[in-house]
Amino acid sequence: MMSFLLPKPSSTQLRLGIMGGTFDPIHMGHLVTAEEACQQFNLNNVIFMPSGEPPHKDKRDVTAAEHRYLMTMLAVVANPYFTLSRMEIDSGVTSYTVDTVRRFCDLYGGNLKLFFITGADAILDITTWKDYKELLESCSFIATSRPGYSLQKLREVLGSAFTVVMRHIHLLEVPAMAISSTEIRRRVAAGKTIRYLTPRPVEQYIYKNKLYKPLSLD
Repeated sequence: MMSFLLPKPSSTQLRLGIMGGTFDPIHMGHLVTAEEACQQFNLNNVIFMPSGEPPHKDKRDVTAAEHRYLMTMLAVVANPYFTLSRMEIDSGVTSYTVDTVRRFCDLYGGNLKLFFITGADAILDITTWKDYKELLESCSFIATSRPGYSLQKLREVLGSAFTVVMRHIHLLEVPAMAISSTEIRRRVAAGKTIRYLTPRPVEQYIYKNKLYKPLSLD
């Protein structure tokens, strides 16, 4: 199996993005988002981090970690600015973002500027994340959204926490965010094409391994 190496600690500041998720499956929206974040925030690398045991999902509804890892590998291997980590998969415990961020801070020390890349909708639940205040102090968030996304919903949900939370969050508009893993799984289960929604090698992997039949949704 191909090995992906994390960037080496450096005497100069490293700007790293972590893109976490189940990647069930990874799709073009993830890749466009990572590329745009890399460019706009001058990141040295974007590290794709498939979750091992997602805390907010029933593990019976999530495809086996090795399948998700291999699909992600097929999708990112050609981009020199993308890398892939098994950190959460190999931990053997529930995947909490704050634990991953702590490991990166321990590994790189003070020469690290860390960005966590996620969907803007996920920020609606940020106050329910494990040790979220520590998390906000330890890294910045790049919250990706579709063009025209309004902050009003964030204001309404976060309430008094909105001002504090938004000091650590950068919004990034990405048109391809209209693509979703859930829709890809639905289409596969219904026998519909998923071409151009996910990279061709990932599409072929899904069919070869007969993933997403019977239907398995969030």
